[in-house]
Amino acid sequence: MSTNGSHTGPSYMESSIGADSPEPVMYVAPAVANKEQKAVTYLKFLVFFVLLLAVCGTTTATFLLMKEEEHGDFEASFAGLGSEVGTVTRQQLDQLFVALDAYSLIIASEAQSDSNSSWPFVYVSNFSAKSEKITALFGFDAPSLAIAPLVRQEQRNRWRSYVLETAPVWYQESIDNEGLNVTVEEYMDITVPFVHKNAFEHTEDFLEDKTVAVETAKPGPSLPLWQTYPLVPGSKGIMTTSYAFQEVPELADLYTISSSTLRPSVGFSRLPDTRPGAVGQMVVDSQIVQPITDNGNFVGILWLRLPWREFFERLYVDGVFGTIIVVRSSCGVDARGDAIRALSYKIEGSHAEFLGEFDAHNPKYDDHVASEVIVDLKVDSAQMPSDHCVPILTLDLYPTDEFAARYETSRPTLYATVVVAIFAFTSLLFLLYDYSVGRRQRKFMERIVKQDQIVSNVFPAAIRDRLYESGQKGSQSDALLDPLGSEGGTAGSPLADLFPETTIVFADIAGFTAWSSAREPAQVFILLETIYGAFDKHAYRRNVFKVETVGDCYVAVAGLPEPDKDHAAIVCRFARDCVNTMKNVTVKLEVMLGPDTSDLDLRVGIHRLALTSSLSQSGQVTAGVLRGERSRFQLFGDTMNTAARMESTSERNCIQVSQVTADLLVASGLSAWVVPRKGTIFVKGKGEMQTYWLNTKAAQVSRPSKLRNELPVVSETLPDIGDSSSEQDDGIEAMTKGERLVEYNVEVLTSLLQQVIASQNGIASRNDTSLLEVEATIGTGETVLEEFVPIIPLKRFDAGDLSKRHEASSIDIGEDARNQLRNFLTNVASMYRENPFHNFEHASHVTASVKKLLTRIVNVDDGNGLCTPSDSVNLVDMAGHSYGITSDPLAQFSVVFSAIIHDMDHPGVPNAQLVKENTRSAQIFKKSVAEQNSVELAWSMLMGSEYAALRACIYNTEEELRRFRQLVVNTVMATDIVDKELQALRKARWETAFSDTVIQDESSDDCKATIVIEHLIQASDVAHTMQHWHIYKSWNEKFFMECYGAYKAGRADSDPSTNWYKGEIGFFDFYVIPLAKKLDSCGVFGVSSYEYLSYAISNRAEWTREGEKLVQQYLAKYEASARY
Repeated sequence: MSTNGSHTGPSYMESSIGADSPEPVMYVAPAVANKEQKAVTYLKFLVFFVLLLAVCGTTTATFLLMKEEEHGDFEASFAGLGSEVGTVTRQQLDQLFVALDAYSLIIASEAQSDSNSSWPFVYVSNFSAKSEKITALFGFDAPSLAIAPLVRQEQRNRWRSYVLETAPVWYQESIDNEGLNVTVEEYMDITVPFVHKNAFEHTEDFLEDKTVAVETAKPGPSLPLWQTYPLVPGSKGIMTTSYAFQEVPELADLYTISSSTLRPSVGFSRLPDTRPGAVGQMVVDSQIVQPITDNGNFVGILWLRLPWREFFERLYVDGVFGTIIVVRSSCGVDARGDAIRALSYKIEGSHAEFLGEFDAHNPKYDDHVASEVIVDLKVDSAQMPSDHCVPILTLDLYPTDEFAARYETSRPTLYATVVVAIFAFTSLLFLLYDYSVGRRQRKFMERIVKQDQIVSNVFPAAIRDRLYESGQKGSQSDALLDPLGSEGGTAGSPLADLFPETTIVFADIAGFTAWSSAREPAQVFILLETIYGAFDKHAYRRNVFKVETVGDCYVAVAGLPEPDKDHAAIVCRFARDCVNTMKNVTVKLEVMLGPDTSDLDLRVGIHRLALTSSLSQSGQVTAGVLRGERSRFQLFGDTMNTAARMESTSERNCIQVSQVTADLLVASGLSAWVVPRKGTIFVKGKGEMQTYWLNTKAAQVSRPSKLRNELPVVSETLPDIGDSSSEQDDGIEAMTKGERLVEYNVEVLTSLLQQVIASQNGIASRNDTSLLEVEATIGTGETVLEEFVPIIPLKRFDAGDLSKRHEASSIDIGEDARNQLRNFLTNVASMYRENPFHNFEHASHVTASVKKLLTRIVNVDDGNGLCTPSDSVNLVDMAGHSYGITSDPLAQFSVVFSAIIHDMDHPGVPNAQLVKENTRSAQIFKKSVAEQNSVELAWSMLMGSEYAALRACIYNTEEELRRFRQLVVNTVMATDIVDKELQALRKARWETAFSDTVIQDESSDDCKATIVIEHLIQASDVAHTMQHWHIYKSWNEKFFMECYGAYKAGRADSDPSTNWYKGEIGFFDFYVIPLAKKLDSCGVFGVSSYEYLSYAISNRAEWTREGEKLVQQYLAKYEASARY
């Protein structure tokens, strides 16, 4: 038995088993260099380190100095720009307030000069022209300017008459000045003369009936909007004349401040965006209220809307790029009472972008800010109401990354690169010298390390070190290869020890032999590498030494080569870890390896050695290096044999321990860990033995039913054996078995679709109307059976196409196609009835067999062992060897697709019974009812609009569509093996196609390929008869239960149990074995055909011996289940 000292598992298991246990220790090379070599190495690294420090220091200093210079330029430039921007903004706003103040004085003086007018009944002549001149000084385009006189409540009726009398005059002046294409009468028709608020239900009534006059503003003094510039209609097309300004919340606050202080006031407000194309949008601007006084009395306001965006775009047109302006207010409130503290704008020359009502600058530029107070109205707070505030506006200018980038050049990098290049040249000389000196030494060291790594993988570390020590004293390596010496004498004493305290565990995969009979070799090794890799991790974590793996049996030991007094408890914990991990791993692998993988279980046996006064009871273990060819570390002794017997007499998902092991656990205070097995067991060479079950929490779920009473469920108070480090649920474990089978079939079909797409040069667009028409009509004119043809032309061999398919695994079929494939298969699975035999699990079993046989063909055609892909002549020969099946990926996909759907909606009774019952499907199809029904159901579902992306992966042309349909029809129809007419036709076609006199051409190859495909699906449909005995027995029982259940339900004329035994023998003799011989004689499937034939003959012999007894067991099991 060989030692495997490495605890590493296969690399791909890192993703498939998310174990939280630590990774195995990496191999560490031995220190074999002498002192002189070490001194030279240290000196070499010292010199290199000094050079590296020098180059790093010099390069860093150069780079930092240049970056500091660039940063100084950036700061100086921004400081100058910030000062200029702040000054210009403040001056412009100062000019604006001066102009407003002057304008208010002009308005007041003009009213005083007119002896016939008094406030509020005042209108400013040529208001539009005067406002146009004033606003030209403001520094931005198209401002909104208006006069709002103070109208007391008793003046409202007179105000209405005044509006109707005076409005036409200033309307006409504004129309003339602004060049508007409108008449005064049109504006008067939409003018509301009475004071109104922002509620238009009454004002609209007035516009419809001029006799209606309803006051909509609140009682008290009002500020009706009077003359405006420019002259435009307001909301809903109503002229804003007499609109009550004081009822706008933010204007009410400004009015209160200005009327109290007789000083201008300003505030932020959310207002409608007046730009073209911005209908319905809001923007935050400022409103300025300038009081109008008459002999020191407040008589009205001059209102101005200050659009900040337009203001900044007119102001900063020269050189202001890549900056952020933040306008801050000491107290700003909008109409809803929400505080507006800051407005942010990004300035790019003459373009200003509003960023939002927050400080949008990058925090990393907090230290680079140019601040300027741009509005300070210096209002005495004592003159204002206590709950009002006149804000102080501050402008903060910040740079952006774009601004800073203009001062970043490649000079620091260039200078640093020059410094690095100088030192690199110096280092290169040093490295060349070191290389020339060390080349020879490195080769020597590499050889030593490789040899040591091989030794470390074969022997435990302690034994390896002893071998090295012995080698220093003599030629131990020669002794390993030639233990007797060249002269026939002994070559030194062997390395062997007696270990007094050890516990050995044997863990065997139950069901592995049967499972592997239905799998490809690669799948078998994937399973073993995955499981054993997970066990290796647990072994490393538990300090258990892996002795070897013999087939599907894993052997490990604790207590050697390093003694450990807790060896029994350690092995028990390790065994529990393995049992739990086994179920997790097989559930996950079922998606990759197919049905029945999750049914694999672990059977474990444990036995310990203890040197007592009675060695005959416990045995002994001798461990050491067995010298000779392929020397290994091995264990010998009775303990190994007893541990193996503990495993072979154990049960699935159970851990059986010997008496001495249980005694040690009890003596260690772990009596709760073990439960006596009922009765004794007979052990070869030992006689009757009392054994125990190891009691664990996690291993109770799926134990054999006969042991459930013997092994009670462990309560939560039972001391746990320890942390199992079981894998985390990654989603697969949460799936049902049916969902895992769907995922398995998704993976199988996806890999075949990748081959199809590679041969089609990608997924084409589906704009061909003729293809859509064919999809809608194909298979509608006749029954499925009538579509059957004896020969299906397949795609011809193309060496260039084959080279593309070698890269098919990298092709992505697309998320939509994959989701549609999963959805399609889920629906297919749901349409399988819950029959014991004809169910989705059986369809998946058939699919696995089809895939295995196709893989054997593909491996031959790809040149595995027979030719190389570069040998085009041999490739053509190999394609002919399979009659073109492997030249046509669509054919391979079609066969697997047919295997999945071939029993959809199968009722669990033969076709003859369906015809007898005159079911709806029997009325339609007459014969091969279940098979035709399956094709119709699957095809109609596949042609649905929800599977368009999936169909685009399968075929792109009408020819491919028709070939796909024909392959599906022929393949599914071949599964009807009861119809004698169809069977006779297939037999005649086989004899004709494979006759020695047939002319070999493309048509004959297509004929042979068609027949081979049909026999492939037939063999796969009954693959359980040509696989391991346990697989055959399991599916045979399920088929019996289905047939016997139909009989009991009155859907069969005769009792199948009376002839089941002889019927199976006849089935083997007249169908299964001849079919297997055909697979062998056609020469397409390589060793798989011989394997199928061997199993068929073996199962036939086993059934002859055990069949009658099994039938009685079937009957007893059916009757028992019927009682419940």
